[in-house]
Amino acid sequence: MSELLKNVDARTKLAGTNKLEILLFTLGTDTRTGRRETFGVNVFKVREVMRVPEITHAPDMPASVEGMVSLRGVLVPVVDLVKYAGVETNRKPEIMIVTEYNGHTQGFLVEAVDTILRLDWSAMRVPPDMLTAQMGGLVTAVTELPDGRLVMMMDVEKVLSETSRYDDEYLFNNIKPLDLHDRTVFFADDSSVARKQIQRTLDAMNIRHISANNGKQAWDELQKIAAQADAGHLPISDFIQLVLTDVEMPEMDGYVLTKSIKSDPRFAGIPVIMHSSLSSTANQQLGRTVGVDDYVPKFEPQKLAAILTQLLGGHLKASGA
Repeated sequence: MSELLKNVDARTKLAGTNKLEILLFTLGTDTRTGRRETFGVNVFKVREVMRVPEITHAPDMPASVEGMVSLRGVLVPVVDLVKYAGVETNRKPEIMIVTEYNGHTQGFLVEAVDTILRLDWSAMRVPPDMLTAQMGGLVTAVTELPDGRLVMMMDVEKVLSETSRYDDEYLFNNIKPLDLHDRTVFFADDSSVARKQIQRTLDAMNIRHISANNGKQAWDELQKIAAQADAGHLPISDFIQLVLTDVEMPEMDGYVLTKSIKSDPRFAGIPVIMHSSLSSTANQQLGRTVGVDDYVPKFEPQKLAAILTQLLGGHLKASGA
């Protein structure tokens, strides 16, 4: 399996093509339902796949956090995805997927890994409300394979957020209002956790916002705003002043959304920020190839606020009033 994860250069060419590669894995057969569901994670987030090593257990950890492992001298937290997803199975996880995103490295325990598939984001659909409710928002996209299996893309950002015990007050309490009026940001993200953090940042800055749950929905809404501006013979900058987009989204990813915006003369002068957990140098370079104006890692609202201030042309008030 490690051989399948080495060809990063080939994967970088997927940018702007609305394609992705996902690693399929299972969490075991649920004894309550008899079902063995298939999940997926973007290969860009996977560093390696291995047998479960010896885990050092620690007290006062969230229930699904098994402990820590030492990988080449670095302590890495380990999350049991079987427990986290609430799957009741008689088998212990045998595989650990080591992921690296948002500047963090963590291990995810799963029953087994299957294969790597190259798919088109247009084939990834927004999950039905019933599935979203059943999985507690853990699934951000679904697709059906030729063999009839349903693959559910797991929101690993949600897992990281809920098992890392982020101090939300610490993250947001120093963000001050923007000393500007009538600023509106349009943002798109398929993760409910990420959308909440973006909204909290914008609210703290007193910036109005419009949101979409994926790139296709975002492009449709942006087209409506552009049509409204045209009808009133007004520049689109009278309606929105900046677009903030995730990279991984069902139906249309952030690369294609950015290319669409940058190739449409009606959006000339509207900056686009990529806001992604795929925060490596390679991914930032990919963003620049499609015309993105800046790149901000997720779950760093202070950095996001600073970039927004810079691109919106304002400054932060000295007080929180």
